[in-house]
Amino acid sequence: MVSASASNVSAILLLFLSIISTSRVAFCGKFYQDFYITWGGDDHSKMLNNGELLTVSLDNVSGSAFESYNQYLYAKIDMQIKLVAGNSAGTVTTFYLSSTGSYHDEIDFEFLGNLSGDPYILHTNVFCQGKGNREQQFYLWFDPTADFHTYSILWNPQNINFLVDGLPIRQFKNLESYGIPFPNYQPMRLYSSLWNADNWATRGGLVKIDWTQSPFTASYKNFNADGCIWSYGTSSCDSNSPNSNANKGAWYWEKLDYSDQGKMAWVQNNYMIYNYCTDTKRFPQGFAPECYLTNLP
Repeated sequence: MVSASASNVSAILLLFLSIISTSRVAFCGKFYQDFYITWGGDDHSKMLNNGELLTVSLDNVSGSAFESYNQYLYAKIDMQIKLVAGNSAGTVTTFYLSSTGSYHDEIDFEFLGNLSGDPYILHTNVFCQGKGNREQQFYLWFDPTADFHTYSILWNPQNINFLVDGLPIRQFKNLESYGIPFPNYQPMRLYSSLWNADNWATRGGLVKIDWTQSPFTASYKNFNADGCIWSYGTSSCDSNSPNSNANKGAWYWEKLDYSDQGKMAWVQNNYMIYNYCTDTKRFPQGFAPECYLTNLP
């Protein structure tokens, strides 16, 4: 559970660091240039303000979803999202990268809805070659329905980092040298959706969607992607591609430094509510091998 011992000083420091981190993020583009609606149609998904705002909605007829035109093989993705307000129990808003097929790779943000007044659960997961079961879950230190916040995925050959308002909350390192799979070979598109998951999302499915509160709506703005775009079997970051070094940018080599690790530890110590690397009931035969290698550089 969330620690009750976090001091006011730490909270103020975290807010200050969040503001600084957020100010470093640059945004550009129109949603209609980068995404297309895949589910729900125009009555459930809308691109507004000349493409600068995108909304997805859920009612008892349909949910909604969109995906990127581009595929990436490594990227730094930023999206500002304002989640469903009020009684959102049973709903799930997703934001994730994924390849296709039985042995797909996937990097997940999922926001599990709540009863009014209860916190959202931020659910994260990493799939490699079709195998997941790497869940970590967090409460957020702010109300994600009151305003937009930036959710970021940094995926490069060294590691995968999950960030909220520029603060790292989770890292999955490339440990292929230890025989641990890492998503290195399959290009992924960016997906997002809002859908009915009341069979599992809120208290294990005990709380169902209250359809009298529908339509449920989540909003998106300020999408930005710095990445290696995959097209016709070739990455824009390949050494023989034009501007390959420029396409890589600093994000391509980025890892968490000592300061970042301290920020991540603060979040995990105070707001992590589930970690697959400590769930002895679920994994009585032992944890995934990466759980024993978290302190490697």
